Amino acid sequence: MAAQAPPTTFAVHGPITHADLPGLCDRVCALLERSAAGVAYCDVGSVQPDAVTVDALARLQLAARRYGCQVRLRNASDELLELVAFMGLLDVLPA
Repeated sequence: MAAQAPPTTFAVHGPITHADLPGLCDRVCALLERSAAGVAYCDVGSVQPDAVTVDALARLQLAARRYGCQVRLRNASDELLELVAFMGLLDVLPA
């Protein structure tokens, strides 16, 4: 059984627009491929709590799963966590 790589960390800065999503996913996927981590902590302390941000984070989680990784949010504001909950994604985007 192979040892799992230690967690990795990255930050997402905002505001995030729909046009930013492909590049953001590409950068995070490249990081996850290099790290082979099972967990990636995503610092979201500087993002806007809006629907585009939650969409971006959900897409990152989906992409991470393709690498056998789970994204966990760090430094999420109460407003962002409330929006994630409102959108029914608390199980998808754990803090």
